[in-house]
Amino acid sequence: MTRPGSLVVVLGTATEIGKTWVSAAVLRELRSAGCSVSARKPAQSFEPADLGGTDAELLAAATGEDPTTVCREHRWYETPMAPPMAADALDRPRIALADLVDELGWPDPAPEVGLVETAGGPCSPIAHDGDGIDLVVRLAPTWVVVVADAGLGTISAVRQAAIAMAQRDVGPPLVHLNRYDPAVDLHRRNRAWLEGAGLELTSDIGELAARLRGSAAPSPR
Repeated sequence: MTRPGSLVVVLGTATEIGKTWVSAAVLRELRSAGCSVSARKPAQSFEPADLGGTDAELLAAATGEDPTTVCREHRWYETPMAPPMAADALDRPRIALADLVDELGWPDPAPEVGLVETAGGPCSPIAHDGDGIDLVVRLAPTWVVVVADAGLGTISAVRQAAIAMAQRDVGPPLVHLNRYDPAVDLHRRNRAWLEGAGLELTSDIGELAARLRGSAAPSPR
């Protein structure tokens, strides 16, 4: 089975935090720089009215792939709940974490950067037998990126995500502060506090793209 040169798993501190926007933006940045990219969304749930702008469709537009390659067609759940809950509500088969991993199906030749976007936060269920962190453990990626908001509440949310990952022997994530504005005092202070706690951060898409193209993941401090 092929594996990207740099495998990236993107989680958020919560739902609606901007994971897909950040993922698509960094994929476009990498692709425009001549880097081969591929994206995968193991399972997605959505409002039926959102068809045309689902996570898989936005990621596919960024990579040039087909949306049903990014997310297998039988993993599209048209109700806005965590995927296993949506599967139950729609009377679809149960979701096994091992099946989600097996279905990723990277291109051959392998892309330089492959990105997997999870659903919800690190502890949000993505299968009936696993959550976002369980998926990270199975994939053993080069990078784990946690997308967080830059404003109020982000210190607690990021620290809780990092603690949850450390409890399951997942190394420190690279934290990306979405919607970061260096002119906002709170944003600057939040970044400084998190860096002081030993976390590595980015707040610019270009900076994030450059980090993900490399092969070295963050090291514990």
